[in-house]
Amino acid sequence: MSRTGFVHQALCYGSDDEFLEGALEFARDGLAADDAVLAVVRDHHIALLEEALGPRTGDVAFVDAGDWSGCPSRTLSQYHAYGADHGTDRRVRVIGEPVWAGRTEFEVRAWMRCESLLNVAFAHSAHWILCPYDTRTVPADVVRTATRTHPELALGARTSAPSGHDADPADLSAERDAARASAPLSDACDVIRFARGGSAAVRAALTAYARRSGMPERRTYDMVAAVHEAVVNAVRFGGGGGVLRLRSDPDYVICEVADHGAPNSATLASFPGRLLPDARAAAGHGMWVVRQLSDLVAEDLGPTGSTVRMYFRRPGDVNRPPAG
Repeated sequence: MSRTGFVHQALCYGSDDEFLEGALEFARDGLAADDAVLAVVRDHHIALLEEALGPRTGDVAFVDAGDWSGCPSRTLSQYHAYGADHGTDRRVRVIGEPVWAGRTEFEVRAWMRCESLLNVAFAHSAHWILCPYDTRTVPADVVRTATRTHPELALGARTSAPSGHDADPADLSAERDAARASAPLSDACDVIRFARGGSAAVRAALTAYARRSGMPERRTYDMVAAVHEAVVNAVRFGGGGGVLRLRSDPDYVICEVADHGAPNSATLASFPGRLLPDARAAAGHGMWVVRQLSDLVAEDLGPTGSTVRMYFRRPGDVNRPPAG
């Protein structure tokens, strides 16, 4: 099957045969058209596809879905990178299987937003993305939301239909932001006030807190870099200063940067930090860096002040899947 322009489909299946019926022909059609084919799926589905593809297996790039499911922003970045490396003169086809098992409600909502944002991130590309949803294991409300995050439903081999319910990504993002950061963290947290010229003190206090919380050195560096970007934004756009609140729970170290300034209209209208910024732009990279380095981010950007809350997974929580 040949298509033009960006296509984003959900494949809802209830058996291995139904998965193969949709995903195998999708891959075969891509190979026949000389498309670049990437399969980011669970290891069980890698085995099924490899066996069915036979000698063409080597022409498909396989990635275990768990390896690319650390956080939504990094997953988007990896898709961008694959497209840049392989899709300059070719269409890119992706079988992208989200990981839902073991997620908290907050994490699930973050990944729902990610699925919807694919429609914005690749709207002007020629990518074709097929997202499998296993109705035997994926929660029913997540499967229902797939009709809102995907403009089309794949109905077996080479057959599709409009979902009829796809939502504007901005509307769905607002609905699914279950942890809006407008209410500050509880009093049971460390509070560091900052102003212009005070970022070194913030970095020192944050480094000490991360080490007390048992964060590995590498993630401490990531945390300090992400919070620094949020602090710089607060100083630049939020009235010259703000407050950093730090708290730990069993899953995350949480860093919240709040100010009393007003973001500009372009920032409010744009999915700040969720989409790949133009490398040539003089501004707009800060929140992208924040999202790449954090495991989860919630923000509340408003006319009387902004709050950015960054979540960094604690190292003791190694048995759960990576957070979104």
